[in-house]
Parts: sequence; C-alpha cells; structure tokens
Amino acid sequence: MKKLTIISIITATSLLGANISFNDANTNYNRINPANDANTVLSFNSSIAKAKKSVVNISTSKTLKVQQGVNSLMDDPFFQEFFGFHFKLPKERNQKSTSLGSGVIISKDGYIVTNYHVVEDAEEIIVTLLDNSKEYKAKIIGSDPKTDLAIIKVDAKNFEAISFGDSSKALEGDIVFAIGNPFGVGGSISQGIISGLNKDNIGLNQYEDFIQTDASINPGNSGGALVDSRGALLGINSAILSRSGGNNGIGFAIPSNMVKTIAQKLIADGKISRGYIGVMISNLTDDQKEIYKSKKGALISNVEKDKPADKAGLKRGDLIIKIDDQNVENATDLKNIIGSLAPNKEIKVTYERAGQNSTTELKLIDMDNTSAVKKNDYSSDGLTLKNLSDDVRAKNQIPKDIKGIIIAEVAPNSNAANAGFEVGDVIIQVNETTINSIDDYVKELKNSRKQDRKLMIWINRLGVLMGLVLK
Repeated sequence: MKKLTIISIITATSLLGANISFNDANTNYNRINPANDANTVLSFNSSIAKAKKSVVNISTSKTLKVQQGVNSLMDDPFFQEFFGFHFKLPKERNQKSTSLGSGVIISKDGYIVTNYHVVEDAEEIIVTLLDNSKEYKAKIIGSDPKTDLAIIKVDAKNFEAISFGDSSKALEGDIVFAIGNPFGVGGSISQGIISGLNKDNIGLNQYEDFIQTDASINPGNSGGALVDSRGALLGINSAILSRSGGNNGIGFAIPSNMVKTIAQKLIADGKISRGYIGVMISNLTDDQKEIYKSKKGALISNVEKDKPADKAGLKRGDLIIKIDDQNVENATDLKNIIGSLAPNKEIKVTYERAGQNSTTELKLIDMDNTSAVKKNDYSSDGLTLKNLSDDVRAKNQIPKDIKGIIIAEVAPNSNAANAGFEVGDVIIQVNETTINSIDDYVKELKNSRKQDRKLMIWINRLGVLMGLVLK
C-alpha cells in the first residue's frame, strides 16, 4: 500500500512538471586555457607592482593604564561582600601598547591616508614601505572619525603616490586586490572580486558607502589599498564582518571618491566641517511608496524648529528627491550628500508633497556648532559618560537595540571605581528610571541627591545585566 502511494505522488509531480519550459544554456561550448600557450603564466604582477610601492606599514604605540596582578573579579564589591573580606587593590601602572595597520601614499611629498582607528590616540607613529625597512616618523595632519579616515605625513619626498580610480565606475564582479600588512607579516596581496556596492547601515561608521569585497582582509590590512586589475585605487580597506575575527569573505572598503574628498579637506583644514539642515529622515517603506509618485528619496519624519529646513518651509511627510542636480536615492544618500557639503553653502532642495514636486532653497549650517548636536560628554563621581551616537556604537560594537549611555572612563580610586564600574559598561537604568541619554541620567541623579538616596545603577556589560550601588 505504501509503495503505491509513493508511486502516485511521484507520478503526479512528474505530470505537473511536464508543463515547465526551462531555459537551457548552450551545451555546445568550449573550454579554454587563459594562458596563450604552455609557456605563458597568467599574472597580475605588473599591474599591481606600482600600487604596491604606494602602500605602507604603520606601527603605532600609546600608553595604557592597567592594574597589575589582580583578577578583575576580585574588584567586584559583590565578590568581596560574599566572601567577607576586603583588601586594598594594587595601584595602576603604565603599559605601552603597540598595534599594526596599513596606509596608502597619496602624494610624492609624504601624505598618507589610513583609517582613523589605526592611528587613534597614537603617541608615536612609525611608517615603513613594503619593500624597504627604512623607518619614517609620521604625524597626524587631520582625522575624521565619522568616516574612519585620517591623514598622516612623513617628512620625506619622492614617494610613489597611488593612482586614484573612479569608484563610481566600479561594477560588481570586477577583479580587485587588497594590499596591506595582515597580522604584521609584511606586505601581502590577496585577490577577489567586488561583491557589492554602496553598502550602508553596516553600523561601522556614521557616513557609509562601502565597497564590499571577498578579497581576504585581515587584522593589519586596515588602511591598506583596494585596487583594480590596473593597480588603480578603488578604496581604503576598513573592516570585515566576522564572528571569529578571521576573514569570512565579507570585507568593506571606503570608496576612493569619498577618500579623495575627505583627504583634500583634512590636508587643507585638519578637520571636516559638515553641513546640516535639521531634519530626521528615513527610507520609504513598501506601503509608503504607494502614496508617493517618486519611489526613491529620503522621507522627512521630523523638522527641527528654526533650523535651515524649517526656515525653508520643509515639513514632516515631505519626500526629498534631489539636492541641486544630485538625485537622492534614500536616507543614507541624503545624509552623505549633505555631509559632503560645507557649512554656509546655499543649496536647492527638490521634494514631493501631496503628489506635486516643489523646490526650495536653504543655507547649510555647521553640524558641529549647532545646538541640535548636544554635548556628548558628562563627568561625575569618577565616571565619564557618552551618549550612544552612531560612531560610539560602531567603535564599541554595541547593537542598535541596546539603549542607554556608555561609560568612557572610570577614574582610579573614585566612588565609581570602588563600586565596580568598568569602561564599556552601558548604563540602562538608575533606580526606577530608564536611561536613554545623558540628560536622563543627570535629571535622575539630581532627583536622587535631593532625596538623599543612594543610586542603584543598572548596567549592561557584554550582555550581562548588573545592578551596582554608587554611594
């Protein structure tokens, strides 16, 4: 009986499939050897030889304060209370920390572009060429944490400057090479293809427009070059997505066109001043696309009072579709366009409202000098706190679903240190109040002090929730 049933099912399936017309590939094809003959070797050596001369090793050092000789568990007040003993912890000592990365020479007189996180807080920067052991001391010219780019310079001349490719012309499937110093083994080259373009919302930087590649990028490759098969720079290798820390074939590079823009500004001014219009924006959902004629753009969800967008008459629900002559594809596109423009620049905004396209003009203000950007640091009781901005989340690998404020510093021998707080803890609640910002924390701190209450501060430490008492 079971055999008959099985046969019936197979027969029915076969009959249903008989009506499908498959698009078969040509079966009459040839296989060829990429080499011309048995005495030819396929190689990209000559293509990347020049580019390799433009990539450098970067070694940095900085001083860290560390406790000596004590397990951090023994510093936990709960641990001490549970086992019924207290003891004085050893003092901190200074320890020199070194790290390795890569960079790319962009001018003959020694300007080098690298990742911001490669040279962040560095007290000393040493640069060496991939094919030369001579060391050069470098200094930081300017940095931009929001794009994870920095410019350093060495006092020497006649370097081989990289040739910049146009990253807007790159296509998925193009062959690329990652050149850098992975794991500190020295100059190394890995091959792959461009796996994706215009990647954003990765959570690495505040301004993202990554080139994705499967060329192997490992620790130490950061700041190195991603070049095409001609040896032209397409991007600066920045990060990988990996659970283990090793290469999984998902690497990201900052596109060369963005690198060129940022580098020019950093060399000229030492910093990046970005335009600001004062709106909150989002992408169109599928349901929202049914309401708007334009299916692409950045949807305004809020307009800040007395900021440029408000003064120009923009409102919640307007869909921004163009800035000057540049089309706006989505919210990230608008953020990157506005962020690339200087304060005080006058721009024309094209938007859709109630099915009609309109234009307005406005003058950008400085993002860093507007009251819309609140102070991000607060210190009290030995704690230095920061709001969870996009760049803070990216740097500390904090998921977007975790709300609160992060502990950036803990002063030695302070009330906070004695209570067991650690750098990287995320404060999520104080007493009965949920904490989403520094303002929430300050308000609850004042209320508790007025009532002469001790503070029960709840923290998220790498996914573990703990309640610490701050006296």
